[in-house]
Amino acid sequence: MSDQTELRVEDGKVVSLRYTLKNASGELLDETGDDEPLEYLHGADNIVEGLEEALAGRVVGDKLSVVVPPEKGYGVRDEDGVQNVPRNLFPKEEKLETGMEFWTQDEDGDEMPVWVTNVAGDVVTLDLNHPLAGVTLHFDVEVAGVRDATKEEIEHGHPYGDDCEGDCSCCPGHDGE
Repeated sequence: MSDQTELRVEDGKVVSLRYTLKNASGELLDETGDDEPLEYLHGADNIVEGLEEALAGRVVGDKLSVVVPPEKGYGVRDEDGVQNVPRNLFPKEEKLETGMEFWTQDEDGDEMPVWVTNVAGDVVTLDLNHPLAGVTLHFDVEVAGVRDATKEEIEHGHPYGDDCEGDCSCCPGHDGE
């Protein structure tokens, strides 16, 4: 078996990253802890397109800064994706707050996330846009690890973390059957 430092980031590899993510103003949006890198399956759309493209061919120890435009990040904002809906469409006991994420179905029955952006009396504003849609993303990244993905990880389209041994319900059809 080859040494991990020789493996390159490419489709079918599980990649571990340490990163910080900022917007154009330098505001910190997200980061990994030094002891908890993010793992993703390269080529499976687990991370934004622009970052995945920049990581292709890299090896463990590589550090890079990547600027990802909205088109290759979380998309360009679509103001038609913002809707006001009556509060009574939600369960009465549900405490609605700005920033909450819900999953709903589109006309084709596909699941999609929506975010609550405002709650005012009997009206709830929902946004189909990801909260980072329209934002240019500034990543500082270090490749912390690269390994071959297992057959199961490739089939399910994501790496199994420490808490997932292939018998959990972290994705549809991933229930250990």
